[in-house]
Amino acid sequence: MAGRCPVTLTQVFVRLKLSLLLNGLRQSAGRTAAYVTSAVLALLFAAGQLLGLVLLRGSEHAATVTVLLTGLLALGWAVMPLFFPSGDETLDPTRLVMLPLRPGPLVRALLVSSLVGIGPLFTLCLAVGSSVALARGAFAVLVAVVAVPLVLLVCVALARAVAAANVRLLTSRKGRDLAVLSGLVIAVGIQFVNFGAQRLGRAGGLSALDPAADVVRWLPPASAVSAVGSASAGAYGEAVAGLLLTAAALVALLYAWRRSLVKLMTAPDGSTLAASSRPSRREPSSSGPGRLWPEGRTGTVMRRSLQYVTRDPKTKAAWVTSLVIGLIVPLFNALQGTGSVYFACFAAGMLGIQMYNQFGQDTSAFWMVAMTISSTRDAYEELRARALALLLVTLPYTLLVTGLTAAVLGDWRSLPQALGLSFGVLGAMLGTGAVASARFPYSIPQDSGFKNVAPGQAGLAWISILGGMVAAALLCAPLIVLTIVLDPGLSSALLLLALGAGWGTLLSWAGLRLAAPRTADRLPEILAAVSKG
Repeated sequence: MAGRCPVTLTQVFVRLKLSLLLNGLRQSAGRTAAYVTSAVLALLFAAGQLLGLVLLRGSEHAATVTVLLTGLLALGWAVMPLFFPSGDETLDPTRLVMLPLRPGPLVRALLVSSLVGIGPLFTLCLAVGSSVALARGAFAVLVAVVAVPLVLLVCVALARAVAAANVRLLTSRKGRDLAVLSGLVIAVGIQFVNFGAQRLGRAGGLSALDPAADVVRWLPPASAVSAVGSASAGAYGEAVAGLLLTAAALVALLYAWRRSLVKLMTAPDGSTLAASSRPSRREPSSSGPGRLWPEGRTGTVMRRSLQYVTRDPKTKAAWVTSLVIGLIVPLFNALQGTGSVYFACFAAGMLGIQMYNQFGQDTSAFWMVAMTISSTRDAYEELRARALALLLVTLPYTLLVTGLTAAVLGDWRSLPQALGLSFGVLGAMLGTGAVASARFPYSIPQDSGFKNVAPGQAGLAWISILGGMVAAALLCAPLIVLTIVLDPGLSSALLLLALGAGWGTLLSWAGLRLAAPRTADRLPEILAAVSKG
């Protein structure tokens, strides 16, 4: 036993990271399959990226591409802890408060353990590929040998420093909201990438990115990659300066990370004390002359539905995603000159989806709603109030998106027809959504930021949403035919606007009438379905 080397803190943390990964995979076969699949896809993408960067060697745009890719990668590392706080259990250092650990060894151990995972491997592939694409000459190779680990360490330290500085946020309710909204960030990012790619195609290719690359090349850790290109071009002073900038950034990040750890380990969390010291705020009374809501069940249900939007993370994420995607799709197509004012109907459809699975957002608390429904009339008023709450947002939003799209395209003559068709789509979605809520309810898990359907209910969700959307499209077919057949003109446009609004109102009323008796008869089944999560 005397000859055995003592186990260092760094080795303990590396083993801990590996144990966390393995134990996470053992929780369920589904999680293991998902992790293995994502790991294989990430490795294949990293290998393809590495090969592509190597093939880029000798290209005149190699420096621009590698510098910008490194900058985007560093940005991803910076925001990753904010949107995926549960992706790595070691991101929360407050779990180590009770252990007698010094800040210096703790930072070193956490930094080394952070190099274990798919993300660091992906970053390493990008850094190596960028260096191979730019390095020419012995001095450039030497610079690349220093630049590659610097890029990797800066990215990892950046993520750790951001996580430590915002750990109180990430473990709070707002942090869970950010995790739920991560899908929105990805969706919006894809739209921006698509928009940028099309702009590049019209602007003459990658040369349009040179001004941006000239700025990013002096920002760490992209400055380390740029240093390899400078060394290859014989600009040795710029190469050394680029490496020094990245090294200085690494030192600054480690210092900020250490200070955050010291504060977390020694300072008490006064959030609860601050909350308790604030004067209590009385909830506004639901009665009185200043009340804005209608009388009876309608006003109560409308207020409750809108509070779900502002307080429940899953409902808030669904609404924000629908609002943003419904706006950027028609506007981006209009800005690219390939859109139509009728694309604004997409916004009405995105918000109309919120009517589907209305009882799922109540989860097991639906029993309180069920206790208040004793007749078909009660069920009708419940569903109608939820639809009215949705209309408070969707109607002005549809007007806004359609008007903006028409303004960007300069097609004001088609605005009334587009509004009429949007109102028809919205009414059809409300009607079919009410029927789907009663016929195909499913549970929305509250303990997961990424799962919106309880296990075993995915089929119900697909039937509810896709079936309802197809039915809504078929119900709007008469409006679509009239839009195509009628001659363009002010009178025809106003007629289509009136017909669309009336048809949408009729469809929503009919859907609510059909769903009400089904809801009243299936209260126990609905409660069982929405309580599985």
